[in-house]
Amino acid sequence: MSSRTLSGKIALVTGSTSGIGLGIAKALAAEGAHIVMNGFGEVEAAQAQVKALGVEVAYHGADMSKAADIEAMMAFAKERFGGVDILVNNAGIQHVAPIEDFPVERWDAILAINLSSAFHTTRLALPDMQAKNWGRIINVASVHGLVASVQKSAYVAAKHGIVGLTKVTALENATRGVTCNAICPGWVLTPLVQKQVDAKAAALGVSNAEATKLLLGEKEPSMQFTTPEELGALAVFFCSEAASNVRGVAWNMDGGWAAQ
Repeated sequence: MSSRTLSGKIALVTGSTSGIGLGIAKALAAEGAHIVMNGFGEVEAAQAQVKALGVEVAYHGADMSKAADIEAMMAFAKERFGGVDILVNNAGIQHVAPIEDFPVERWDAILAINLSSAFHTTRLALPDMQAKNWGRIINVASVHGLVASVQKSAYVAAKHGIVGLTKVTALENATRGVTCNAICPGWVLTPLVQKQVDAKAAALGVSNAEATKLLLGEKEPSMQFTTPEELGALAVFFCSEAASNVRGVAWNMDGGWAAQ
């Protein structure tokens, strides 16, 4: 157990009860990090998967659209584990509509959860990381932090913002042992993406398999989904000593999407 590369580290992963966040939480736990989980998915089942990897697991149900909830979650992590060594900002929501029809409340919610929450967790985690001269902040952006798609104005704006926040955080800590980097996935078969596949199948009257093929074919040359496990492995790399001078990058795992 002690040979695991992150033994004794504390990782807080937002939006970690399913999908990408759960995959990253499991990957960090497999390397020995104790995990603070957050999210609105199947909480007990998600915790059980992480606990099975032999680490301590805590959960806080902060609403990531609310600064006060985020402050309470960070205080909880400090009280429970003494602070956060690894912060993974993953929580996110989506809504699809043309700009002129985009509901204002959905815009506000997406910006709050997909962007502002990362600012709040980061500002609260940094002082302890700086004092210890070690920390890893990993922002789960998206290929939509690098390129745009129609009808996703709020999501694209938020994810571009996350990439910008990543760069500023990295620069402000460039001479410290605190790094900040972003992961920019393409299509990952999460519940969020499955809804888009289902909607496409219903709209076109085709099978789920055909809708999946059409979805991937629009953007992703590899014609395959990135997996939460692959993203978890990248997060582990960012936490390693080999990545100690990887700072401010937006690392896309997108099957060639942004290369086109």
